[in-house]
Amino acid sequence: MLSSLVLTVLICLIVCAFIMGMVWLWAKKIKNAGVVDIFWSFNFPVIAILLLILADGFVTRKWLICGMVILWGSRLGIHLGRRVIKHLHEEEGRYAQLRKEWAPKAEQKFFTFFQAQGLSNVFLSIPFFIITQNKKPELSIFEFFGLGFWLIAIIGEATADWQLDNFKKNPDNKEKVCDTGLWNYSRHPNYFFEWLIWMSFFIFALGSPSGFLAIISPAIILYLLFKVTGIPATEEQSIRSKGQLYIQYQQTTSAFFPWFKTK
Repeated sequence: MLSSLVLTVLICLIVCAFIMGMVWLWAKKIKNAGVVDIFWSFNFPVIAILLLILADGFVTRKWLICGMVILWGSRLGIHLGRRVIKHLHEEEGRYAQLRKEWAPKAEQKFFTFFQAQGLSNVFLSIPFFIITQNKKPELSIFEFFGLGFWLIAIIGEATADWQLDNFKKNPDNKEKVCDTGLWNYSRHPNYFFEWLIWMSFFIFALGSPSGFLAIISPAIILYLLFKVTGIPATEEQSIRSKGQLYIQYQQTTSAFFPWFKTK
């Protein structure tokens, strides 16, 4: 079983590294590193499909968790793809800033960054590896609860994305800060529900042996959102583009939790 798991992980690593290598070549050609976000999302469905083929756990459980991953990753990838492709020749501010900071070796550093993203896909998939190895022929209460939690989270994330898209489509809102719907309470409701999705995978994994190890994934996502590529980078770019309007928005909304409004 261990050798089978190691082989599965190795195959996922090779496939994700190859995909990110191809994406880096494309990004280098079009001078837009923002495309990495699209394929970071799509790599999870790729891993899920590989697990459906390679993992030897209970078939119903495999289809359930892999179906959840495929639906979530595909929706997120399509959403990000639409956003990036609309401005394919205009690099998103976060990546444009990195390009400036990393010059004159930006392309080499972006290659390392892209490969790190592929590695993170596999590492964050710990819950999926654990779950799809479970051969127990019946589902547990944790798995049903995880599924319910996932449904709430993915609806919340899709709602936040839809509200932001609608706001941006209105030409009257150009240069304004989205503060409608969930965005009236949280500056990042999409990130909040994204984290809840990872929590649902952890809850689902508790129905499998060693499932408690799956807490690593939502813990890492929470750290990344608060300290690395999530909220800090997004808010720095928002201040650069919106200025005082965004600073005022920061003062009246929660950084993360949609139900908490500071004023």
